[in-house]
Amino acid sequence: MSRQRIAERILEERVIAVVRLADRSLARPVVDALVEGGIVCIEITMTVPDALSLIHELTADASSPVLVGAGSVLDAPTALRCIDAGARYIVSPVFKPEVLHAAHDADAAAIPGAFSPTEILAAHEADADMVKVFPADNLGMSFFKSVLAPLPRLRLVPTGGVTPDNAVEWLRAGACAVGIGSALLEPSAIAERRFDVIAAKARRMTGQIRHHFAGGA
Repeated sequence: MSRQRIAERILEERVIAVVRLADRSLARPVVDALVEGGIVCIEITMTVPDALSLIHELTADASSPVLVGAGSVLDAPTALRCIDAGARYIVSPVFKPEVLHAAHDADAAAIPGAFSPTEILAAHEADADMVKVFPADNLGMSFFKSVLAPLPRLRLVPTGGVTPDNAVEWLRAGACAVGIGSALLEPSAIAERRFDVIAAKARRMTGQIRHHFAGGA
């Protein structure tokens, strides 16, 4: 899958689930629950123990619908190792051009993080496929509307502050997709192995998004 098609797929799905776990053994059932709930863009952060082997495991099955990315990537060598393991997009909490260029050289999409309008525009002008606005809850939805008014070409992905119940509001505010972590991957549900809770939350979220873009209220 080309870098362009990867970006298109994320824009079509509109949700990236951010998987950040302390227990590697819980990752597979969590991902299965997300897929059951309709979320297929899965970001495995580098803070997950043995993250590279997990990425490889998730991408080994060519028939799987999951589009795996790597998150919390802070340098070019790590980006390349993630891509070698099977990641198709690289997400960072900050904007480092070397990470973006490494991803693009390997035909993977790059979603660097930024906070201010200047940082966001710099990432966009460096040819970022999308820009992760982080932490978005410190800025709020009105920030998106204000930034997009003079800069409508930006593709912004809020992360931090997104929940299953307000994801549509972020998209209405101008986000092209949303990144969601603990609000969806509820720590208590994971600790209790209640993966059905995660699937139900994901299903509710994707259902609301589909309803909205199908012309619902």
